[in-house]
Amino acid sequence: MNHTVYINALASFLPNQPVNNDEMERLLGMVQKLPSRTRRIILRNNRIRQRYYAIDRQTGETTHSNAQMTAEAIRQLAPEIELTPDQIECLCCGTSTPDQLMPGHASMVHGELGGAPCEILSASGICGAGMGAMKYAWLSVANGQTRNAVATGSELASSYMRARLCGGIDPSKTEQLHQHPALSFEADFLRWMLSDGAGAALLSSQPNPSRPSLRIEWIDQLSYAHEFEPCMYAGADKLEDGSLRGWREHPNLAKLGTSDTLLVKQDVKLLNAQIITVAVEKALLQLAAKHRLRATDVDWFLPHYSSEFFRPHLKERMDKVGFSIDEERWFTNLHQKGNTGAASIYIILDEIFHSGRIKKGEKLLCFIPESGRFSMCYMLLTFC
Repeated sequence: MNHTVYINALASFLPNQPVNNDEMERLLGMVQKLPSRTRRIILRNNRIRQRYYAIDRQTGETTHSNAQMTAEAIRQLAPEIELTPDQIECLCCGTSTPDQLMPGHASMVHGELGGAPCEILSASGICGAGMGAMKYAWLSVANGQTRNAVATGSELASSYMRARLCGGIDPSKTEQLHQHPALSFEADFLRWMLSDGAGAALLSSQPNPSRPSLRIEWIDQLSYAHEFEPCMYAGADKLEDGSLRGWREHPNLAKLGTSDTLLVKQDVKLLNAQIITVAVEKALLQLAAKHRLRATDVDWFLPHYSSEFFRPHLKERMDKVGFSIDEERWFTNLHQKGNTGAASIYIILDEIFHSGRIKKGEKLLCFIPESGRFSMCYMLLTFC
């Protein structure tokens, strides 16, 4: 690495007004015109109180595309630092819900934003896509390829959650939710988990001269796909042998729209059995050893978890392996901002960075798990 890299500005964009729990079904629509039998159970477990949708409350039409939300988040960087689109040298955009199969998401964001020719990267995946964009931006500046880079994470999850795209819910699984809250991650239940938003970060080889910055110490992403079959997926069906059959191989393309092939789905049994073990015992311990990081070195722990259901399990396992961080040092805005997938860590960082709670020299450990085929990302930052 030739250059130290700093995050000099953070911004986020959440579309429209916040949506409380009682408003969700009216905006997303009722599946088969019937009220959900699982919504209250799921919301009690995830403890999300409000979220944001790119949906017009009056017409039900989509108000923003994913690319438009992402471009707006980038524009929100400008009040904080002098930045115009034509000054961006590298644009890296991560999402799991692009507006189209082709072109790449970063191309569409660049088109919305305008400016001048620049290097672009579209990072795909699920929650880790935003960090894939962040890491490419970091490496671009660190290696002297560019003087600055903008990284983004964004999701238009509501486009998957509309009633028009969802099938019915198996009544037998409704009752099981009381004993096994993690079952709420199957396709239909994800409607009450995911929401829309975008976040952006400006990276530079120089810190802000008169305002705080975040120095990037390291970013590590580890995939465990060689050990596990797919766990979260969309546009595919999972077969008995654990492999995926993509939507283009569907036996009856004429019925594709009425099947659940296009929906976001979760192998709940695999998720519940492995996510904490992989996140802590495999990834965290490996990276802590690599970077000689101790829990006492961490002043703030910023975990992106999709539901409060997982928080006590995560804390318990971290305590068990000797990497205990007091919950007073944890920061999340899941309850007010919702689970925005690839955008979540940007939105978390934006809020805490501007909160006035961080002191100079404090270190922030960010944790971004992706259950797609079990990828884990950790990032260490220093407030300076």
